Amino acid sequence: MTNDSDQRLGSAPAAENPGGDGAAPDPGGFVPPHPGSRKMPRWNSGELIDAPRFVRKHWYAFLGPGLVAGASAIGGGEWLLGPLVTARYGGALLWLATLSILAQGLYNIEVSRYTLYTGEPIFTGKFRTLPGPQFWLVVYLVLDFGTVFPYLAATAATPVMILLLGGEMPAPDSVPLHWWMHKLTASGILVASMVPLIFGGKVYNSLKAVMSFKLVAVFGFLLILAVFYSRPSTWIDIGTGFFKFGTVPVLSGEDRNGNGRLDPGEDWDGDGHLDVVERRLEPTIDSDGDGRPDTWERGPQGRLVKHEDLDGDGYPDGANVENVFVAWFAKGVLPTVDFTLIAFIAAMAAIAGNGGLGNTTVSNFTRDQGWGMGHHVGAIPSMVGGKGISLSHVGTVFEVDRHSLTRWRRWYRHVLRDQCLIWMPACFIGLALPSMLSVEFLRRGTEADRWNAAALTAEGVGRQVANPPDGVLVTLTGLSQVLGGSSWGNLFWGSTLFCGFLVLAPSMVGTIDGIVRRWLDTFWTSSAWLRKVDPAMIGKVYFWMVMAYSFLGLIMLWMNPPTTLIKLATICFNFALGISCCHTLVLNIVLLPPELRPGWFVRVTMVLSGLFFFLLGLVATLRELGQI
Repeated sequence: MTNDSDQRLGSAPAAENPGGDGAAPDPGGFVPPHPGSRKMPRWNSGELIDAPRFVRKHWYAFLGPGLVAGASAIGGGEWLLGPLVTARYGGALLWLATLSILAQGLYNIEVSRYTLYTGEPIFTGKFRTLPGPQFWLVVYLVLDFGTVFPYLAATAATPVMILLLGGEMPAPDSVPLHWWMHKLTASGILVASMVPLIFGGKVYNSLKAVMSFKLVAVFGFLLILAVFYSRPSTWIDIGTGFFKFGTVPVLSGEDRNGNGRLDPGEDWDGDGHLDVVERRLEPTIDSDGDGRPDTWERGPQGRLVKHEDLDGDGYPDGANVENVFVAWFAKGVLPTVDFTLIAFIAAMAAIAGNGGLGNTTVSNFTRDQGWGMGHHVGAIPSMVGGKGISLSHVGTVFEVDRHSLTRWRRWYRHVLRDQCLIWMPACFIGLALPSMLSVEFLRRGTEADRWNAAALTAEGVGRQVANPPDGVLVTLTGLSQVLGGSSWGNLFWGSTLFCGFLVLAPSMVGTIDGIVRRWLDTFWTSSAWLRKVDPAMIGKVYFWMVMAYSFLGLIMLWMNPPTTLIKLATICFNFALGISCCHTLVLNIVLLPPELRPGWFVRVTMVLSGLFFFLLGLVATLRELGQI
């Protein structure tokens, strides 16, 4: 294949001019442009190679950034926040994830647009826009602050602890031993996440291997549960939830028509009772000794008692959903939104995909894959095994003419296929399958506390596999006699916990690589001091930045519980992605030649996407500040 990344890794970048701000013109006389801030170096020049043609026996050559980014996306949002929301509201709020995934897919394509032309990641391009790199350094350090919170390592520790404790639910809030176990286990996961980034040659290849294994293992296990132990009604709930636009959470009793009877369609949680709204209780226990109650008492089963339990069923009643469009046309009024879980709902939307500035790494992967002008630039090698791999300090652009424009369009379609056929389906399936666990195996209305969000579904899976209900495939086919019983229940309980670990821990690898890669690539070009460093030294610089990030992550792990980390991180993610959408659009309009710029449909959609994420972040922030 003409764009095989291994064929171009050793290719040297074009020589820089004496002024150190870019390359001399190529033999054809093309002088690379120098738009934007003059504090950034001028681009090099080169020829755009042709995009690969699809050949069936070489189908794997088309597995590029979409595979790595898609597997990385199946993490905190899909495994933790999606099920946490669907356990309480069913699939009705997944339409927010639909908007998020579609918006992020377009964003991914647009950041790759810049890389196809320059060979530089989008983050470097952001620093090329006015008023200059110093200004954008401050802005994006603030926006990227959420990535510092290693919530994936914190939550991945919970299933490991449950297995170590023989099934006992950890209670780090009240049991000192559990607190120490959680901190040490999470720290071990964070440290282990550095290993694939240090060994293996090219870092991108190591990520591709890790994420491919994760994708196959997780999807395989969840598909077994979905096919054999889930009811069709569950899949209808999940599938239609992605399209129930305008549905919002509300507090409402189940007697919608006020006749005092449980009529068909009113049994929201499936418990056979006509439920009323049960009042939420305020915290009564001062766990940290600061004089203010910050947690709730625990019930007989060790769970926090956050609501009145009028019917004694152990579940809070009153959570429901209503569609704003139906309510307006039927009643002439809008429903009153319940903001109780709005921070988690916004968080689910924020990272249903990659989220935050994590999507910017798609452009880094496009470069490392050798697509477009990335063919001329190089890649980031690992500390061990990366000999002979280097990375140019400056991107390379091509002269736009009829010949190169034809190749450009083929490359753009190539990226479009990668995102639409691999990344987007991986995100939708990656959210639907874990959400299936909570809808099928947990009772509607279940609330997780801040430590057990990764483990509640495992208990439900174990119970249902041990005693399969009517309507699932193992019961309909008589296989329940073979694939049922306590031994199978225990096996699937442990497998679900291990699956949770596989989802979360490898995603921590991608998170570390993402933040280090973003900033290293940017400084590699924008810093006059770093531009003097031998391009072959990029692997060592990457290694020390990984060490620095991990040290900071360990500090954050020991300061906060998992869901606090999630909320803090994802509030930052929404603001970051909203602003980055608009900045990327401006960048592609200002820095790219007119022939390569996005059309009006893309421009309008990018602005709307930015507003969507920014408003999600604003609502979550107002909720956390107690203003709504």
